[in-house]
Amino acid sequence: MKTGSLDGGWNIQATIGLLATCLAPHQCNEALMNFSSDNVSPICPEILNAIAAESESAALPYGADDQSRQLDAAFSRLFGTDVSVVPVATGTAANLIGLSGLVSPFGGIVCHHHAHINMTESTGVAFYGNGAKLLGIDGPSAKIEAETLDRYLSTHISNGMHSVDPECVAITQSTEFGTVYDVSEIQAIGKVCQKHQTRLFMDGARFANAVAALDCHPADITWKAGVDVLSFGATKNGALAVDAIVLFDPALRRHTEKNRKRGGHLFSKHRYLAAQLLAYLEDDLWLRNARHANDAAKELQKSLEQLGATAAFPPQGNELFMHMNDDLAKRLSDNGLVFRPWGSIGPDAYRFVCAWNSPIEAIRDLPHTLA
Repeated sequence: MKTGSLDGGWNIQATIGLLATCLAPHQCNEALMNFSSDNVSPICPEILNAIAAESESAALPYGADDQSRQLDAAFSRLFGTDVSVVPVATGTAANLIGLSGLVSPFGGIVCHHHAHINMTESTGVAFYGNGAKLLGIDGPSAKIEAETLDRYLSTHISNGMHSVDPECVAITQSTEFGTVYDVSEIQAIGKVCQKHQTRLFMDGARFANAVAALDCHPADITWKAGVDVLSFGATKNGALAVDAIVLFDPALRRHTEKNRKRGGHLFSKHRYLAAQLLAYLEDDLWLRNARHANDAAKELQKSLEQLGATAAFPPQGNELFMHMNDDLAKRLSDNGLVFRPWGSIGPDAYRFVCAWNSPIEAIRDLPHTLA
């Protein structure tokens, strides 16, 4: 799709406008019935426009541009405290590089067995942490409970140089099963970490969905509760390719930036990452997108339950885990819905993930459509 300009060149603003029209939720409902992941969603128009605006002039490289220099102040206003922000292109990089400053090469990171860093990020924690090890524990609906964590840390027996001792705790918000830690739960975990002198990391790939679900201030479930580092997701919620490492301890910045460079995640044109993040925060776009995704998931739950499915967990964010029989799964698939089986929950379990542009009206009509 090429659009002309007066000088015969490429008119990027016109192209972005056409793309934004094509990606509007009401324009392509059929394509948006893909619930396999929120990663299938397109870039939202506001972020496309921000990227386009950065293509109109030159800028200094490697984060020395004006947009990148605004990130610390913008995120500090959001969280109500001074923070340092290190942008990267993927959620995996945000998690692994963010964690690397909180644990030594011979230390351990306590996480849930189902944590994304344990199940779906290969050996990245050991790679970026120079040998750091994950220590998995159990908990309901992919949550670590403060009492269980306290017991685990209290009963850990160290054999000195022969042991991997816990130095950090990592939690996911929202969790891998679509549930959300409330403010009191994170505060309780933070107190346990303080008691045992361990650092606290939050995987926030779907942090926006959690904040929208809780209707709380983002500070209440991060630094005020004892979180040291947050990976702040944007890619799943309307951005092209950017997540932010938010450091509530600015002293971690040098280490984090060094590890970003060593790992190949320092972009020469970092302004395109920064522009996305600034647009993401402007006028609470990050929350508006997340609220739409959460609302779509609620409507999808209702429609699926009317068709005979049952929820595996109380849905709180934009992810649903549903039990259904083979006949219903086939009917949904035959009618254009895309979703994934989730065997870790059970042979009849499936995951559905809604996004910033999921078609709520079409979702509400599903029972009628499949009747």
